[in-house]
Amino acid sequence: MKEYYTIQVAGLERDLPICPINEKMCIAGFVIFGDVELTVSCARDLLKIAPKHDVIITAESKGIPLAHEMARQAGESRYLLARKATKLYMKNVFGVEVDSITTDHRQHLYIDGADAEFMKGKDVLIVDDVISTGESLKALEKLVNKAGGNIVGRMAILAEGDAIKRTDIQYLQKLPLFDREGNEI
Repeated sequence: MKEYYTIQVAGLERDLPICPINEKMCIAGFVIFGDVELTVSCARDLLKIAPKHDVIITAESKGIPLAHEMARQAGESRYLLARKATKLYMKNVFGVEVDSITTDHRQHLYIDGADAEFMKGKDVLIVDDVISTGESLKALEKLVNKAGGNIVGRMAILAEGDAIKRTDIQYLQKLPLFDREGNEI
């Protein structure tokens, strides 16, 4: 079985481990945590094609370094985070359900009332590391709409599976799915 998939994105090359998600399918594990060079380069290249926006939002957790770096490079003083669980500091919280390909159970995403108020009436750019089934994206869209934000774009470093065919997202590179032997499907 093929153990790694080599990808080139934002001028860099990385070997991604091929990881089984069920009996028939595997994904290439793309993780930007700890890879400063990759995060900076991907943020730079996404900003080159990003629509004009007032604020960036992402879902916890793998989109956090990307959203942070995009906001930093764009000179923005704040980005927003949809959390997987409520925290003590959060007030007037609301949430939505999400069913992600990389987790084995339904999750929820929550946003703090102060962040929702900040987002109200603003042009919001949704970003994530990888868009696959689009479930996390749908959850973020529901949160933004519920808060009264105006979605101006949806972006990811990589599009995987059916997300490759979508015309409503911008991404830097395609990421194939794999069978259990590591062959692209």
